[in-house]
Amino acid sequence: MKLLPIILAAGQGSRMNSSLPKVLHPIGGKTMLQHVIDSSRKLDYEKLVIIYGHGGELVKQATDASDISWVLQAEQKGTGHAVLQAEDTISDDNIVVIAYGDVPLIKPETLNNLVSKLTNSVLSVLTTKLDNPVGYGRIIRDENGAIKAIVEEKDASENEKRVTEVNTGFIAARGKDLKRWLNQIKPNNNQAEYYLTDCIALAVSEGGLVEAAICEDPFEVQGVNNRIQQAQLERAYQEGKAQELMLEGVTLADPSRIDVRGEMSVGQDVFIDVNNVFIGNNVIGDNVTIHAGCVIENATIGSNTEIHANTVIESANIGNGCSVGPFARVRPNTVLSDEAKIGNFVEIKKSNIGKGSKVSHLSYIGDTVMGDNVNIGAGTITCNYDGVNKFQTTIGDDVFIGSDSQLVAPVTVANGSTIGAGSTITKNTPEGELTLSRSKQLTLKGWQRPTKNK
Repeated sequence: MKLLPIILAAGQGSRMNSSLPKVLHPIGGKTMLQHVIDSSRKLDYEKLVIIYGHGGELVKQATDASDISWVLQAEQKGTGHAVLQAEDTISDDNIVVIAYGDVPLIKPETLNNLVSKLTNSVLSVLTTKLDNPVGYGRIIRDENGAIKAIVEEKDASENEKRVTEVNTGFIAARGKDLKRWLNQIKPNNNQAEYYLTDCIALAVSEGGLVEAAICEDPFEVQGVNNRIQQAQLERAYQEGKAQELMLEGVTLADPSRIDVRGEMSVGQDVFIDVNNVFIGNNVIGDNVTIHAGCVIENATIGSNTEIHANTVIESANIGNGCSVGPFARVRPNTVLSDEAKIGNFVEIKKSNIGKGSKVSHLSYIGDTVMGDNVNIGAGTITCNYDGVNKFQTTIGDDVFIGSDSQLVAPVTVANGSTIGAGSTITKNTPEGELTLSRSKQLTLKGWQRPTKNK
């Protein structure tokens, strides 16, 4: 019997005060809906159904939808009405799991636990306990502790409002049963909506057992209705990421001041200082030190490398034993070989930097292939763009380039070349020779500085 996860994602989210559909707002750099999809995909599922409505085309475009059946809820008449729109996708022998696109931290283990409760029951409900349950439907149990109903906040009596066990909205049921209950739901409530939770009372009225799977972490089942709740879940998510890193052996200077917006693979004895942001997929080797204020996106950083403060690295491969920054920018398609050094206020773009080569400060290197043991002086730039096309600069091994030099691509600086400071190189240089281009230095005797007129 295969699982059929159905994710409700049709709501407008008016309290977000945004033109973006609510489920597309991010947590940890990924849309809330994608988080729920990713957790659902870790189940042994047959297919995946998403109920969409507001901003439907945007939702589809922003979603990895290779295995998704989309079902439109044109009018939002409640959660029961939403699931009923997907009735044709539900087989009698499916086990249906109802999830929510604005509850991003739900774990696959929790969903599996919810399904496991169907062994002895006709319907299972995911619940949690809150110190302040205002706004949530209450779990109402009979004198024997069995669930008999879920009462929404707006329909609850004063006694029912004192109950601290609340409904998260997640349920699991067999397809045949769920379809029968969905077609019996009536909008007999203050909101005139079709509540999915009415399935519980219908199941009980038939003599069926409804069992709860209790989630210990309220953040895991918390939905997002406004920016405050979004920020709360972002912090909860980042706290979890920080704990994962520390359990893998990373030293975090302050676990509350790191943002991981993607996935990280880390080696041993890594140190990460405060206010670092990791985006996409990053691989960090052993004995790496990352100082404060860096942004690292889709990068590989080799072992024994030090990333100094306020450095930005994007889609680059940093070798072993390198030093980068502070205040450096390493742009996409850059490869630093082992023991390379990129210093302060240096920008590298789409370039290969050879082993042991140094670009220590105040330079721009773009579209360049650089050999080993090269020294680039301060203020050097590769002039790789003529306003229309980009051209490559090739720098051989053991080259020394003096400060304030311009290499006008396409050009090759041969092995062992020395470029005198202040030179503009427009032609290929010979191996092992000094090449320079300078105006003759003049001194104008008796020259007077201008003075202000009184």
